[in-house]
Amino acid sequence: MTIISVIPMLFKQFYLGCLAHASYLIADGGEAAVVDPQRDVDQYIEEAERLGLSIRYVIETHLHADFVSGHRELAARTGARIVIGAEAHAAFPHLGAREGDIVRLGSVALQAMETPGHTPESLCWLVLENGTPTKLLTGDTLFIGDVGRPDLAGARGFTPEQMAAMMYDSLHRKVLALPDAVEVWPAHGAGSACGRNISSETSSTIGVQRRTNYALQPMSRREFVEMMTRDLPAAPRYFSRDAEINRRGARSLAEVRACAMKADGVREEINRGAIVLDVRDAEFFGSSHIAGAINIGLGGQFASWCGTLLDAETPIVVSADSERRACEAVMRLARVGMETASGYVTDADGLDRVSLPQISVDALRAQGIRVLDVRRPAEFRSGHVPGAQPIPLSELPARIGEVDRRGPLAVICASGYRSSIASSLLLREGFTDVMNVRGGTSSWVRAGYPIS
Repeated sequence: MTIISVIPMLFKQFYLGCLAHASYLIADGGEAAVVDPQRDVDQYIEEAERLGLSIRYVIETHLHADFVSGHRELAARTGARIVIGAEAHAAFPHLGAREGDIVRLGSVALQAMETPGHTPESLCWLVLENGTPTKLLTGDTLFIGDVGRPDLAGARGFTPEQMAAMMYDSLHRKVLALPDAVEVWPAHGAGSACGRNISSETSSTIGVQRRTNYALQPMSRREFVEMMTRDLPAAPRYFSRDAEINRRGARSLAEVRACAMKADGVREEINRGAIVLDVRDAEFFGSSHIAGAINIGLGGQFASWCGTLLDAETPIVVSADSERRACEAVMRLARVGMETASGYVTDADGLDRVSLPQISVDALRAQGIRVLDVRRPAEFRSGHVPGAQPIPLSELPARIGEVDRRGPLAVICASGYRSSIASSLLLREGFTDVMNVRGGTSSWVRAGYPIS
Protein backbone atom coordinates (compact mmCIF):
# COMPACT_ATOMS: atom_id res chain seq x y z
CA MET A 1 0.00 0.00 0.00
CA THR A 2 1.32 3.44 -0.94
CA ILE A 3 1.07 6.06 1.81
CA ILE A 4 0.56 9.56 0.51
CA SER A 5 1.67 12.31 2.88
CA VAL A 6 -0.55 15.37 2.66
CA ILE A 7 1.13 18.56 3.86
CA PRO A 8 -1.49 21.05 5.06
CA MET A 9 -1.59 24.64 3.93
CA LEU A 10 0.66 26.93 5.96
CA PHE A 11 -1.17 29.86 7.48
CA LYS A 12 0.59 32.22 9.88
CA GLN A 13 -0.50 35.50 11.44
CA PHE A 14 2.09 38.17 12.29
CA TYR A 15 0.72 40.60 14.88
CA LEU A 16 2.29 44.02 15.47
CA GLY A 17 1.01 45.32 18.81
CA CYS A 18 2.25 48.89 18.35
CA LEU A 19 -0.15 49.38 15.42
CA ALA A 20 -2.64 46.65 16.37
CA HIS A 21 -1.92 45.31 12.87
CA ALA A 22 -2.18 41.74 11.61
CA SER A 23 -0.49 40.48 8.46
CA TYR A 24 -0.40 36.96 7.06
CA LEU A 25 1.79 34.39 5.33
CA ILE A 26 -0.11 31.74 3.36
CA ALA A 27 1.67 28.93 1.52
CA ASP A 28 1.08 25.64 -0.24
CA GLY A 29 3.20 23.59 -2.61
CA GLY A 30 6.26 25.73 -1.90
CA GLU A 31 4.53 28.92 -3.05
CA ALA A 32 3.60 31.72 -0.66
CA ALA A 33 1.66 34.97 -0.47
CA VAL A 34 2.03 37.72 2.11
CA VAL A 35 -1.14 39.67 2.89
CA ASP A 36 -1.10 43.26 4.19
CA PRO A 37 2.62 43.39 5.10
CA GLN A 38 4.02 45.91 7.57
CA ARG A 39 6.73 48.24 6.29
CA ASP A 40 9.68 46.30 7.73
CA VAL A 41 9.50 43.09 5.71
CA ASP A 42 12.52 41.07 6.86
CA GLN A 43 10.41 38.72 8.99
CA TYR A 44 8.41 37.49 5.99
CA ILE A 45 11.52 36.90 3.92
CA GLU A 46 13.28 35.10 6.77
CA GLU A 47 10.26 32.90 7.47
CA ALA A 48 9.93 31.99 3.81
CA GLU A 49 13.62 31.12 3.57
CA ARG A 50 13.43 29.03 6.73
CA LEU A 51 10.54 27.01 5.30
CA GLY A 52 11.90 26.80 1.76
CA LEU A 53 9.08 28.89 0.30
CA SER A 54 9.02 31.20 -2.69
CA ILE A 55 6.99 34.37 -2.09
CA ARG A 56 4.99 34.68 -5.32
CA TYR A 57 2.43 37.32 -4.37
CA VAL A 58 2.07 40.32 -2.08
CA ILE A 59 -1.63 40.95 -1.53
CA GLU A 60 -3.21 44.14 -0.20
CA THR A 61 -6.80 44.13 1.04
CA HIS A 62 -7.00 47.91 0.49
CA LEU A 63 -5.00 51.13 0.65
CA HIS A 64 -4.15 51.20 4.33
CA ALA A 65 -4.39 54.59 6.03
CA ASP A 66 -3.02 53.80 9.49
CA PHE A 67 0.38 52.45 8.44
CA VAL A 68 2.76 52.41 5.50
CA SER A 69 2.80 49.01 3.86
CA GLY A 70 5.92 47.15 2.76
CA HIS A 71 4.30 45.78 -0.39
CA ARG A 72 6.63 47.50 -2.83
CA GLU A 73 9.86 46.65 -0.99
CA LEU A 74 8.79 43.04 -0.43
CA ALA A 75 7.99 42.64 -4.11
CA ALA A 76 11.30 44.21 -5.13
CA ARG A 77 13.29 41.90 -2.85
CA THR A 78 11.49 38.67 -3.76
CA GLY A 79 10.27 39.16 -7.32
CA ALA A 80 6.68 38.73 -6.15
CA ARG A 81 3.72 40.34 -7.92
CA ILE A 82 1.59 42.85 -6.01
CA VAL A 83 -2.16 42.22 -6.04
CA ILE A 84 -4.53 45.01 -5.00
CA GLY A 85 -8.09 46.05 -5.77
CA ALA A 86 -8.42 47.51 -9.23
CA GLU A 87 -10.29 50.49 -7.78
CA ALA A 88 -7.17 51.52 -5.85
CA HIS A 89 -5.65 52.91 -9.07
CA ALA A 90 -2.23 52.08 -7.66
CA ALA A 91 0.73 53.88 -9.24
CA PHE A 92 3.14 50.90 -9.15
CA PRO A 93 3.21 47.68 -11.21
CA HIS A 94 0.43 45.43 -9.92
CA LEU A 95 -2.41 43.04 -10.72
CA GLY A 96 -5.73 44.84 -10.25
CA ALA A 97 -8.13 42.35 -8.66
CA ARG A 98 -11.86 42.21 -9.30
CA GLU A 99 -14.71 40.10 -7.92
CA GLY A 100 -14.00 36.39 -8.34
CA ASP A 101 -10.35 36.71 -9.37
CA ILE A 102 -8.19 33.83 -8.14
CA VAL A 103 -4.64 33.71 -6.79
CA ARG A 104 -3.32 30.14 -6.67
CA LEU A 105 -0.73 28.75 -4.29
CA GLY A 106 -0.23 25.05 -4.96
CA SER A 107 -3.62 23.43 -4.33
CA VAL A 108 -4.93 26.45 -2.41
CA ALA A 109 -6.92 29.23 -4.05
CA LEU A 110 -7.46 32.76 -2.76
CA GLN A 111 -10.61 34.27 -4.26
CA ALA A 112 -11.20 38.02 -4.31
CA MET A 113 -14.47 39.43 -2.96
CA GLU A 114 -15.06 43.13 -3.67
CA THR A 115 -16.31 44.54 -0.35
CA PRO A 116 -16.35 48.35 -0.54
CA GLY A 117 -17.37 50.25 2.57
CA HIS A 118 -14.26 51.00 4.55
CA THR A 119 -12.65 52.16 1.32
CA PRO A 120 -13.92 51.95 -2.28
CA GLU A 121 -11.29 49.36 -3.29
CA SER A 122 -11.57 47.10 -0.23
CA LEU A 123 -11.29 43.37 -0.87
CA CYS A 124 -11.80 40.32 1.30
CA TRP A 125 -9.90 37.19 0.27
CA LEU A 126 -11.63 33.84 0.64
CA VAL A 127 -9.24 30.92 1.20
CA LEU A 128 -10.38 27.74 -0.58
CA GLU A 129 -8.78 24.43 0.33
CA ASN A 130 -9.71 21.72 -2.17
CA GLY A 131 -12.60 23.97 -3.20
CA THR A 132 -13.93 24.37 0.35
CA PRO A 133 -13.99 27.86 1.91
CA THR A 134 -12.09 27.74 5.21
CA LYS A 135 -10.83 31.25 5.98
CA LEU A 136 -11.67 34.83 5.10
CA LEU A 137 -9.01 37.54 5.18
CA THR A 138 -11.25 40.53 5.84
CA GLY A 139 -8.79 43.45 5.86
CA ASP A 140 -10.63 46.38 7.43
CA THR A 141 -14.09 45.31 6.27
CA LEU A 142 -14.92 43.03 9.20
CA PHE A 143 -13.07 43.12 12.50
CA ILE A 144 -13.62 40.93 15.53
CA GLY A 145 -16.49 42.70 17.27
CA ASP A 146 -16.67 45.60 14.82
CA VAL A 147 -16.53 46.72 11.19
CA GLY A 148 -14.36 49.28 9.43
CA ARG A 149 -15.11 52.99 9.79
CA PRO A 150 -16.76 54.50 6.69
CA ASP A 151 -15.34 58.02 6.73
CA LEU A 152 -11.90 57.68 5.16
CA ALA A 153 -12.81 58.14 1.49
CA GLY A 154 -13.88 61.79 1.55
CA ALA A 155 -10.95 62.90 -0.59
CA ARG A 156 -12.12 60.44 -3.25
CA GLY A 157 -15.59 61.90 -3.51
CA PHE A 158 -17.58 59.65 -1.17
CA THR A 159 -19.52 60.69 1.93
CA PRO A 160 -19.47 58.55 5.09
CA GLU A 161 -23.15 57.78 4.46
CA GLN A 162 -22.41 56.47 0.96
CA MET A 163 -19.55 54.33 2.23
CA ALA A 164 -21.62 52.98 5.14
CA ALA A 165 -24.36 51.95 2.69
CA MET A 166 -21.74 50.12 0.61
CA MET A 167 -20.47 48.44 3.79
CA TYR A 168 -23.97 47.21 4.62
CA ASP A 169 -24.31 45.60 1.21
CA SER A 170 -20.82 44.07 1.34
CA LEU A 171 -21.50 42.53 4.74
CA HIS A 172 -25.01 41.24 4.08
CA ARG A 173 -24.72 40.17 0.46
CA LYS A 174 -21.25 38.63 0.60
CA VAL A 175 -19.60 38.19 4.00
CA LEU A 176 -22.66 36.94 5.89
CA ALA A 177 -23.56 34.65 2.99
CA LEU A 178 -20.57 32.46 3.89
CA PRO A 179 -20.88 29.35 6.09
CA ASP A 180 -20.66 29.90 9.84
CA ALA A 181 -17.53 27.73 10.11
CA VAL A 182 -15.42 30.01 7.91
CA GLU A 183 -12.68 31.62 10.02
CA VAL A 184 -12.37 35.41 10.13
CA TRP A 185 -8.87 36.91 10.05
CA PRO A 186 -8.86 40.75 10.03
CA ALA A 187 -6.07 43.28 9.50
CA HIS A 188 -6.45 44.93 12.93
CA GLY A 189 -7.18 44.27 16.59
CA ALA A 190 -8.04 46.32 19.66
CA GLY A 191 -6.50 49.78 19.72
CA SER A 192 -6.67 50.45 15.99
CA ALA A 193 -8.31 53.73 14.95
CA CYS A 194 -9.83 51.97 11.92
CA GLY A 195 -12.76 50.82 14.07
CA ARG A 196 -14.55 51.84 17.27
CA ASN A 197 -15.17 48.63 19.22
CA ILE A 198 -12.56 46.14 18.02
CA SER A 199 -12.04 43.09 20.23
CA SER A 200 -8.67 42.08 21.64
CA GLU A 201 -9.16 38.70 19.95
CA THR A 202 -7.35 38.39 16.64
CA SER A 203 -9.55 35.80 14.91
CA SER A 204 -13.06 34.40 15.03
CA THR A 205 -15.61 32.72 12.76
CA ILE A 206 -18.47 33.99 10.62
CA GLY A 207 -20.92 32.25 12.95
CA VAL A 208 -19.57 33.82 16.13
CA GLN A 209 -19.50 37.27 14.55
CA ARG A 210 -23.02 36.81 13.22
CA ARG A 211 -24.20 36.28 16.81
CA THR A 212 -22.00 38.70 18.74
CA ASN A 213 -20.85 41.58 16.52
CA TYR A 214 -23.08 44.61 17.14
CA ALA A 215 -22.74 45.77 13.52
CA LEU A 216 -23.99 42.46 12.12
CA GLN A 217 -27.25 42.30 14.05
CA PRO A 218 -30.52 42.43 12.07
CA MET A 219 -31.26 46.00 11.02
CA SER A 220 -32.19 47.97 7.92
CA ARG A 221 -29.63 49.65 5.71
CA ARG A 222 -30.86 53.04 6.96
CA GLU A 223 -30.43 52.02 10.60
CA PHE A 224 -26.94 50.68 9.85
CA VAL A 225 -25.89 53.88 8.07
CA GLU A 226 -27.14 56.04 10.92
CA MET A 227 -25.34 53.90 13.50
CA MET A 228 -22.04 53.80 11.62
CA THR A 229 -21.91 57.55 10.93
CA ARG A 230 -23.00 58.73 14.39
CA ASP A 231 -20.36 60.24 16.71
CA LEU A 232 -17.42 59.26 14.52
CA PRO A 233 -14.12 60.38 16.06
CA ALA A 234 -11.93 62.50 13.84
CA ALA A 235 -9.57 60.43 11.73
CA PRO A 236 -5.91 60.90 12.73
CA ARG A 237 -4.33 63.46 10.43
CA TYR A 238 -1.71 61.07 9.08
CA PHE A 239 -4.31 58.69 7.63
CA SER A 240 -4.79 60.44 4.29
CA ARG A 241 -1.04 60.87 3.86
CA ASP A 242 -0.31 57.19 4.51
CA ALA A 243 -3.04 56.06 2.11
CA GLU A 244 -1.44 58.12 -0.65
CA ILE A 245 2.04 56.77 0.18
CA ASN A 246 0.61 53.27 -0.14
CA ARG A 247 -1.04 54.11 -3.46
CA ARG A 248 2.35 55.25 -4.80
CA GLY A 249 4.44 52.66 -2.94
CA ALA A 250 6.90 53.59 -0.20
CA ARG A 251 10.63 53.79 -0.71
CA SER A 252 12.92 51.16 0.81
CA LEU A 253 13.18 51.28 4.59
CA ALA A 254 16.97 51.08 4.22
CA GLU A 255 16.89 54.65 2.88
CA VAL A 256 15.44 55.97 6.16
CA ARG A 257 18.35 56.72 8.49
CA ALA A 258 19.29 58.92 11.44
CA CYS A 259 22.70 59.58 12.98
CA ALA A 260 23.96 60.03 16.53
CA MET A 261 24.20 63.64 17.74
CA LYS A 262 26.01 65.55 20.45
CA ALA A 263 24.59 68.50 22.39
CA ASP A 264 25.69 71.13 19.87
CA GLY A 265 24.03 69.27 17.01
CA VAL A 266 20.80 68.88 18.97
CA ARG A 267 20.73 72.60 19.76
CA GLU A 268 21.31 73.40 16.10
CA GLU A 269 18.40 71.16 15.09
CA ILE A 270 16.12 72.71 17.72
CA ASN A 271 17.04 76.19 16.48
CA ARG A 272 15.95 75.27 12.96
CA GLY A 273 12.57 74.05 14.21
CA ALA A 274 13.12 70.43 15.20
CA ILE A 275 11.26 68.84 18.08
CA VAL A 276 12.89 66.48 20.55
CA LEU A 277 10.92 63.24 20.78
CA ASP A 278 11.71 61.45 24.05
CA VAL A 279 10.81 57.77 23.64
CA ARG A 280 11.56 56.63 27.19
CA ASP A 281 8.97 55.45 29.71
CA ALA A 282 7.03 58.07 31.66
CA GLU A 283 8.95 57.60 34.91
CA PHE A 284 12.33 58.19 33.25
CA PHE A 285 10.98 61.13 31.27
CA GLY A 286 9.52 62.58 34.44
CA SER A 287 12.77 62.41 36.37
CA SER A 288 14.74 64.42 33.77
CA HIS A 289 14.39 65.28 30.09
CA ILE A 290 15.54 67.82 27.52
CA ALA A 291 13.52 71.02 27.93
CA GLY A 292 10.68 71.20 25.40
CA ALA A 293 10.77 67.48 24.58
CA ILE A 294 7.58 65.57 23.80
CA ASN A 295 7.30 62.19 25.50
CA ILE A 296 5.81 59.35 23.46
CA GLY A 297 7.16 56.14 24.94
CA LEU A 298 8.07 53.09 22.89
CA GLY A 299 6.20 50.96 25.41
CA GLY A 300 2.74 52.01 24.14
CA GLN A 301 1.13 52.64 20.77
CA PHE A 302 4.09 54.78 19.85
CA ALA A 303 3.74 55.04 16.08
CA SER A 304 0.01 55.76 16.12
CA TRP A 305 0.39 58.59 18.64
CA CYS A 306 3.36 60.06 16.77
CA GLY A 307 1.35 60.10 13.55
CA THR A 308 -1.64 61.61 15.34
CA LEU A 309 0.14 64.34 17.30
CA LEU A 310 3.26 65.29 15.32
CA ASP A 311 3.54 67.12 12.02
CA ALA A 312 4.98 64.82 9.37
CA GLU A 313 7.18 67.58 7.95
CA THR A 314 8.76 68.73 11.22
CA PRO A 315 12.38 67.61 11.81
CA ILE A 316 12.72 65.23 14.76
CA VAL A 317 15.58 64.45 17.13
CA VAL A 318 14.96 61.22 19.02
CA SER A 319 16.01 61.11 22.68
CA ALA A 320 16.46 57.55 23.96
CA ASP A 321 18.36 55.59 26.57
CA SER A 322 20.34 53.58 24.00
CA GLU A 323 21.30 53.57 20.34
CA ARG A 324 19.24 50.42 19.81
CA ARG A 325 16.08 52.04 21.17
CA ALA A 326 16.72 55.20 19.16
CA CYS A 327 17.03 53.23 15.92
CA GLU A 328 13.90 51.27 16.82
CA ALA A 329 12.05 54.58 17.22
CA VAL A 330 13.23 55.80 13.79
CA MET A 331 12.02 52.58 12.17
CA ARG A 332 8.67 52.70 13.97
CA LEU A 333 8.18 56.31 12.89
CA ALA A 334 8.73 55.19 9.31
CA ARG A 335 5.97 52.62 9.75
CA VAL A 336 3.49 55.50 9.76
CA GLY A 337 5.26 57.50 7.05
CA MET A 338 7.27 59.83 9.29
CA GLU A 339 10.78 60.05 7.84
CA THR A 340 12.09 63.36 9.22
CA ALA A 341 14.16 62.01 12.12
CA SER A 342 17.50 63.67 11.41
CA GLY A 343 19.33 62.23 14.40
CA TYR A 344 19.19 60.86 17.91
CA VAL A 345 20.77 61.54 21.27
CA THR A 346 21.36 59.13 24.13
CA ASP A 347 23.14 61.51 26.51
CA ALA A 348 21.52 64.85 27.37
CA ASP A 349 24.64 66.30 29.04
CA GLY A 350 25.16 69.88 27.96
CA LEU A 351 21.48 70.45 27.20
CA ASP A 352 18.91 72.25 29.35
CA ARG A 353 16.91 69.69 31.31
CA VAL A 354 13.69 69.84 33.29
CA SER A 355 11.48 67.35 35.11
CA LEU A 356 7.81 66.37 35.15
CA PRO A 357 6.53 65.57 38.66
CA GLN A 358 4.73 62.26 39.06
CA ILE A 359 1.87 62.23 41.55
CA SER A 360 0.21 59.19 43.13
CA VAL A 361 -3.57 58.80 43.25
CA ASP A 362 -3.34 58.99 47.07
CA ALA A 363 -1.67 62.41 46.89
CA LEU A 364 -4.10 63.52 44.19
CA ARG A 365 -7.03 62.58 46.40
CA ALA A 366 -5.53 64.27 49.47
CA GLN A 367 -4.56 67.54 47.74
CA GLY A 368 -7.66 68.05 45.62
CA ILE A 369 -5.73 69.21 42.56
CA ARG A 370 -7.53 70.05 39.30
CA VAL A 371 -7.58 67.06 36.92
CA LEU A 372 -7.39 66.92 33.14
CA ASP A 373 -8.56 63.53 31.78
CA VAL A 374 -7.15 62.75 28.32
CA ARG A 375 -8.84 59.41 27.69
CA ARG A 376 -11.32 58.80 24.89
CA PRO A 377 -14.92 59.97 25.47
CA ALA A 378 -16.25 56.44 26.01
CA GLU A 379 -13.59 55.80 28.63
CA PHE A 380 -14.42 59.04 30.40
CA ARG A 381 -18.13 58.24 30.43
CA SER A 382 -17.44 54.82 31.95
CA GLY A 383 -16.06 56.48 35.09
CA HIS A 384 -13.72 59.34 35.97
CA VAL A 385 -12.26 61.35 38.83
CA PRO A 386 -15.03 63.69 40.04
CA GLY A 387 -14.71 67.15 38.52
CA ALA A 388 -12.12 66.11 35.91
CA GLN A 389 -12.03 68.11 32.67
CA PRO A 390 -12.25 65.82 29.63
CA ILE A 391 -10.15 66.52 26.54
CA PRO A 392 -9.07 63.43 24.54
CA LEU A 393 -5.34 63.32 23.85
CA SER A 394 -5.93 63.28 20.09
CA GLU A 395 -7.73 66.64 20.40
CA LEU A 396 -5.45 68.29 22.96
CA PRO A 397 -3.10 70.17 20.58
CA ALA A 398 -6.10 72.00 19.08
CA ARG A 399 -7.83 72.54 22.43
CA ILE A 400 -5.00 73.57 24.75
CA GLY A 401 -6.62 77.00 25.01
CA GLU A 402 -9.46 75.38 26.96
CA VAL A 403 -7.10 74.37 29.79
CA ASP A 404 -6.73 76.87 32.63
CA ARG A 405 -3.06 77.74 33.15
CA ARG A 406 -3.56 78.98 36.73
CA GLY A 407 -2.58 76.71 39.61
CA PRO A 408 -1.44 73.10 39.68
CA LEU A 409 -2.86 70.64 37.17
CA ALA A 410 -2.78 66.82 37.32
CA VAL A 411 -3.12 64.96 34.03
CA ILE A 412 -4.66 61.49 34.05
CA CYS A 413 -5.41 58.70 31.59
CA ALA A 414 -5.95 54.96 32.11
CA SER A 415 -2.41 54.01 33.13
CA GLY A 416 -0.09 57.03 32.89
CA TYR A 417 1.12 56.58 29.29
CA ARG A 418 -1.17 59.02 27.45
CA SER A 419 -1.14 61.46 30.37
CA SER A 420 2.65 61.69 30.16
CA ILE A 421 2.33 62.55 26.47
CA ALA A 422 -0.29 65.18 27.30
CA SER A 423 1.78 66.61 30.14
CA SER A 424 4.79 67.01 27.86
CA LEU A 425 2.63 68.85 25.31
CA LEU A 426 1.41 71.20 28.03
CA LEU A 427 4.94 71.85 29.29
CA ARG A 428 6.04 72.61 25.74
CA GLU A 429 3.20 75.15 25.51
CA GLY A 430 4.41 77.01 28.59
CA PHE A 431 2.41 75.39 31.42
CA THR A 432 4.55 75.51 34.54
CA ASP A 433 2.72 73.52 37.24
CA VAL A 434 1.82 70.21 35.61
CA MET A 435 2.11 66.71 37.05
CA ASN A 436 1.45 63.25 35.66
CA VAL A 437 -0.81 60.87 37.62
CA ARG A 438 1.12 57.64 38.15
CA GLY A 439 -0.99 54.57 37.39
CA GLY A 440 -3.89 56.63 36.04
CA THR A 441 -7.58 56.03 36.55
CA SER A 442 -6.93 52.31 36.98
CA SER A 443 -5.00 53.05 40.19
CA TRP A 444 -7.70 55.50 41.33
CA VAL A 445 -10.36 52.80 40.98
CA ARG A 446 -8.22 50.13 42.64
CA ALA A 447 -7.71 52.46 45.60
CA GLY A 448 -11.48 52.57 46.07
CA TYR A 449 -11.81 56.31 45.52
CA PRO A 450 -15.13 57.65 44.18
CA ILE A 451 -15.78 58.02 40.47
CA SER A 452 -18.35 59.98 38.54
